Amino acid sequence: MGHRSEVARGFTLLELIVTLAVLALAAAVVTPAIGRGTAALQARAEVAGFAATLRHARERAISAQRTYRVLVDSEGHRVAIVAAPAASNDKEVRETRAFSPRLTIDTSHGGAEVTFDPRGLASGADFKLTSGGIVYRVTVDRLTGRVRSTRE
Repeated sequence: MGHRSEVARGFTLLELIVTLAVLALAAAVVTPAIGRGTAALQARAEVAGFAATLRHARERAISAQRTYRVLVDSEGHRVAIVAAPAASNDKEVRETRAFSPRLTIDTSHGGAEVTFDPRGLASGADFKLTSGGIVYRVTVDRLTGRVRSTRE
């Protein structure tokens, strides 16, 4: 009777080396794309936080029936929300929020101050925000007080 020789099952060394080379190549291609995606996500979050601060000041002006000002200190990386006193014996209300040092805010187009009145109208503003090489524009409409952010 015929004897069947036993064949060892498994992978050759050449097959393993080729597989590892393909995996290394795939990792080298994908890793930079993940880093860029993370930077874009972080920039979008920073811009959204800045725009939310402006919207918050507008909502506070409407609900409190007081004029609110937002003062942008781009060098100090801070935004201050200031409420004018409602009556002569009231104190000025002030909130300060810090933003990331990575975020640069160019206030040359619309000034470093936005005023929201009790009806929701605004003085208008145009800010250019840059974070990690990604540029956004945040605008405050003069008539409606609406805050918009768009990527450039």
